[in-house]
Amino acid sequence: MIRLEKVTKRFNQGTPDETEVFSCFDFSVNSGEFVSVIGSNGSGKTTLLNLICGSLFPDSGKIYLNGADITPLPEYKRAKKISRVFQDPKAGTCPHMTILENMALADHKNKRFGLGICVNKKRTAFYRELLSVCGMGLENRMETPVGSLSGGQRQALALVIANMCESELLILDEHTAALDPKSSETIMGLTDRIVREKKITTLMVTHNLNHALRYGHRLVMFHEGQNVFDRSGEEKEKTSLDEILNIFNGISIEKGC
Repeated sequence: MIRLEKVTKRFNQGTPDETEVFSCFDFSVNSGEFVSVIGSNGSGKTTLLNLICGSLFPDSGKIYLNGADITPLPEYKRAKKISRVFQDPKAGTCPHMTILENMALADHKNKRFGLGICVNKKRTAFYRELLSVCGMGLENRMETPVGSLSGGQRQALALVIANMCESELLILDEHTAALDPKSSETIMGLTDRIVREKKITTLMVTHNLNHALRYGHRLVMFHEGQNVFDRSGEEKEKTSLDEILNIFNGISIEKGC
């Protein structure tokens, strides 16, 4: 589904601060998989997402989406097939526009439209139906400016908006990290429901080990640009929090932390 093939990525090339994040790195996610990616800071998690989405380009290697080489495509072209929800609840929505206007704008993604009125009132019932799944009463606040919503409400809206179009891949970039514990659990429950119902291939980077263990089909750990832990199915189900913590502690000891 998504495949990185012999990808190399360096930063600050030719300077004393040159850093190599990936070297001939191979990684793939199968169609329909929900993969959680964990790892310490600097392990390559965010770089992986940026390479897939096109905000970064590899120095060498190829990136494929459903067999098509997307390596040279800019971010805006990849966005037609890839949806992304960011860590910051303020990203992914327009604060000065209402919930209705934000959803109408998302409804036109990948479609041609002019400068006329973009809000189709006939679609309002459909938008309300989508929002009702959140369980936050957003469907009753369609005329509310998004900037006045709480972080959890705004992230729920961003998640719904990201899945309004038929994307081939959903990227979750630490999308619960900025939320309080209760909102975080709510958003993860909503995430799980959406991913299961739409059967969309999903790649989630998270620092929440409990979420990584509880949700998804596969758990991957990165360390210094390498995939050092990879379990799916029954093996993932048998993995404990203590085991993951022991691996993290072992890595810290090796680095002298």
